[in-house]
Amino acid sequence: MTEIAQTTLMEQEAREAADVLDRQFAANQSICETLAARFQEHPLRLIATCARGSSDHAAAYAKYLMETSLGLPVTSSAPSIGSIYGESMALSDCLFVVISQSGKSPDLVANVDWAKANGAFVLAIVNVEDSPVTERADLVLPLHAGPENSVAATKTYIASLAAILQVTAYLSGRDDLKAAVKALPDQLREAAKLDWSKAVIPLAAADDLLVVGRGLGFGIALEAALKFKETSSIHAEAFSSAELMHGPLAIVRERYPILVFSQEDETRAGVRELVGKLRDKGARVFVAEPGDADQGRLPVVPDMHPATAPLAMIQSFYLLVNQVALARDFDPDHPPHLRKVTETQ
Repeated sequence: MTEIAQTTLMEQEAREAADVLDRQFAANQSICETLAARFQEHPLRLIATCARGSSDHAAAYAKYLMETSLGLPVTSSAPSIGSIYGESMALSDCLFVVISQSGKSPDLVANVDWAKANGAFVLAIVNVEDSPVTERADLVLPLHAGPENSVAATKTYIASLAAILQVTAYLSGRDDLKAAVKALPDQLREAAKLDWSKAVIPLAAADDLLVVGRGLGFGIALEAALKFKETSSIHAEAFSSAELMHGPLAIVRERYPILVFSQEDETRAGVRELVGKLRDKGARVFVAEPGDADQGRLPVVPDMHPATAPLAMIQSFYLLVNQVALARDFDPDHPPHLRKVTETQ
């Protein structure tokens, strides 16, 4: 295992995220305003998301953000319901959000057609504007991320979270969320400068580990676990901090590596309590959280809105996991057996 000082496509593209958001927020403001005006006249009763992989982790973030901001239920629609089973469903007055980097996976294309046939209004959040999904959707919110050549998604994932944030800010009309949108690109630039290197060697030495988050931070925990698998062949599993107490805690042993994301909101007290229990069991816990520097704390951008703090944390994480992969002698740009676009039915 070695630590290699080299720049990968994954690192380069992760560092582009702040500039992507500058373009995206400016270009998509009028689209978000149009969507908000439509649903002021035709109130929603339900939001459904449909996605796979990293995009589905963005959908997990959408669930917590939209439910806490809009007071509407947000459900994850399994792609096979529309693409394979094809059963009728009551989707009138539903915003059906399809999230995809390429916009071409057959199952997502089929779900756009299925959702519209069942009465939903379809919003497509995509990076490739000229794609089958965008041709069929009622409204398109482009990510404006540009080409992403590393197989491991980075800037497109952050851009997907940011698109969800901007849409929610306008649907809710909340000034605090609109202000958070405005501040986010510069905060991502700060996050890209933070030093998480203390965690590189301990995590690179692991064959399996846990990633923990809760609420608004759970989606990035899912994404982080996937990136450990994709780029470093580490068996990583993500858990809500609450779910970890319901059985999985039994696998934690002395020096077991755990990465925790903890934003400053109502979930923080419970996450901190869990971290204490994990350390009492002898686990080696790294926590991305606000606070003074200590042995297990990874620095975060201070004083961020809870809705945007996870985006800054995953920005810092991508640079960490890139170094973990290199330390394990893996090429994070070309993980074995994976392709950039996965087309499933």
